[in-house]
Amino acid sequence: MFTIPKVLHKIGQVLLHILFWCGVLLFYTYFFGVDSSDFSYVLSFSLFLMPITIATTYTFIYKLIPEYLITKRYFLFVLYSIYALIISAYLIVISVFYGLVYLSNFKYANMAPISKSLLLVAIAVYLVVIIVSAFKLLKLNLKHTEDAKKLETKILETQLKLKEQELNYLKMQIHPHFLFNTLNTMYGFALKKADETPEMILKLSNLLDYLLYQVDKPFVPLNDELHHINDYVALEKMRFNNTLNINFETKHIPEYVQIAPMLLLPFVENSFKHGSLKNGVLSIDIKLFQKNKILFFEIENTCDSNSESEKGIGLENIKKRLDLIYKGDYSLAVENKDDVFKVKLSLVIS
Repeated sequence: MFTIPKVLHKIGQVLLHILFWCGVLLFYTYFFGVDSSDFSYVLSFSLFLMPITIATTYTFIYKLIPEYLITKRYFLFVLYSIYALIISAYLIVISVFYGLVYLSNFKYANMAPISKSLLLVAIAVYLVVIIVSAFKLLKLNLKHTEDAKKLETKILETQLKLKEQELNYLKMQIHPHFLFNTLNTMYGFALKKADETPEMILKLSNLLDYLLYQVDKPFVPLNDELHHINDYVALEKMRFNNTLNINFETKHIPEYVQIAPMLLLPFVENSFKHGSLKNGVLSIDIKLFQKNKILFFEIENTCDSNSESEKGIGLENIKKRLDLIYKGDYSLAVENKDDVFKVKLSLVIS
């Protein structure tokens, strides 16, 4: 279906072609008119060459180059090019005889000097064909480059959307998992009608606010993450009472540092969920510090030798999130040895 812009574009192309061939005609009349005063002869000879030049040029730029050269069908391109050159050369020979027979009445001396040379006539025709073909090749190459760039951009956008969807899916898995553990703790306190229950609800409210309004951001201040880790630890302290020995040490943490939300909290949660009491106490040691623009997070907890800590949903999701967000800019080491489970994470921060 033709639209006004398309029609105008086609008209513009036709006018541009007409203007170009008028320019070629002027070139021919100037070229073949050298050392000749018979303008009528030169114009007639140039007009006779125009259909040969136009047909040869369009054969190359609209048939041979797009369908055979660009598609790398080189044998057919060479073969058909030879055919085209033979036919055009034959017509060029006819044009010279046309100048001799019809324009100069078999009088060789009356011919324009340059039109007498078959080689010079062929050079004039093929010069136009070569220039237009080179321009067509350049245009096709630029179009191919532009199309390749658009395709690459589209692929990158698609990959980005897929990563965002995967990241959102991982976040959705983390939230219910975290809430399930916390609500279980509150349920136990509610059954005992413990005085700490209101405080637990307040801290859980703060955590829910973090989950609902902060976790969808790409990055949050590290201090916000630390604040909610402290809330979570406080909740767990109420649950464990005297059976918990936890050391949380932070140092050299600038205010400007930002990380992906809910990145460190699941490691802490994992320690409580899969940690085991040794001599009646669950021991957890957490260290967080920065050195040379690298953030170090280390956490270890007591566990059984056959602990499933490494297989928890939260830890697996964090590994995937690290790959999506910090790919190439982090290292993660997990070790389960001598009844101690250790995680060491380092992140490159700007």
